Amino acid sequence: MNREEVTDLIVTRKIEKKLTWAQLAEVVGHSKEWSTAALLGQMTLTEAEAKAVGAALDLPEAAITQLQVVPYKGSLPTAVPTDPLIYRFYELINVYGTTFKALIHEEFGDGIMSAIDFNMDLTREPDPKGDRVRITMSGKFLPYKTY
Repeated sequence: MNREEVTDLIVTRKIEKKLTWAQLAEVVGHSKEWSTAALLGQMTLTEAEAKAVGAALDLPEAAITQLQVVPYKGSLPTAVPTDPLIYRFYELINVYGTTFKALIHEEFGDGIMSAIDFNMDLTREPDPKGDRVRITMSGKFLPYKTY
């Protein structure tokens, strides 16, 4: 059983058991954002976390083992995403990426925002004109060093 098969099985069992990502995050013991990324194959679970998810979703032992293996990160099937929701994030980076870069460099200096030492929170923001998606991302600033 490979990691892609485990991810497919997790999604199937989640639907069959009528669970939400937030409910599964409670089983994992981390945020819904990190836990969802892990269950979709982008993060590594500890043995205890993998066993808890395995029990909640009735996963076979091979799947529980795979959840503990460091994954090959990056899950998009194409360089330019074709899924409309994911494409909007690609579009957002195409439009605002240089703005993010300019403002981060002006505020912090030459470096990057970490996606490793990172937090994210996704919430619904009620709005009379139609609910909005609020995503807050916080990554440690990592300056380039000289040597």
